[in-house]
Amino acid sequence: MTHITIGAEKVSLEKPVVMGILNVTPDSFYDGGKYTSELKIMERVDEIVEQGAGIIDVGAYSTRSGAAFVDAQEELSRLSFAVELIRKYHPHLPVSIDTFRADVAKEISHCLGPIIINDISGGTMDDKMFETVAELGLPYIMMHIQGTPQDMQVNPHYDDVVREVREFFTERIARLNALGFNNIIL
Repeated sequence: MTHITIGAEKVSLEKPVVMGILNVTPDSFYDGGKYTSELKIMERVDEIVEQGAGIIDVGAYSTRSGAAFVDAQEELSRLSFAVELIRKYHPHLPVSIDTFRADVAKEISHCLGPIIINDISGGTMDDKMFETVAELGLPYIMMHIQGTPQDMQVNPHYDDVVREVREFFTERIARLNALGFNNIIL
């Protein structure tokens, strides 16, 4: 893959592209609660851009171990606020949203324009995610997790981590390919 297409924009992947993280959660393990106001969000985005990032990934649901559950409406509200600001001040900057919820991804893309969908669960935490990404045709970052953020560190177990994760990705990619979708980033 030499590029990804986000709406009408092509982002070249011929050279590595840095994706900077903007957490708009009160309880992120790294920087929870720092970026909730317009000023703080835009200072962080400007800093990320100045440091060379070509994509901003916005997280609105903390995925740290033992994180509190956040309902879809709260996640959508946090994401919408941040993505609107990025679109306002950096209209050509590609935006990724960190969500495992199909309805949140659909709502953000319909209301705020094309995005990259970054799903920690690889489609396992929302049965509609694969159908949604295939319908939207937007780039999809597929990740792997055992369980949920609330329980992922409660006795995780692999017999052969490399084989099991490879099998997970192989099976999940095949499901997306069966829907005619191949715009996948691992």
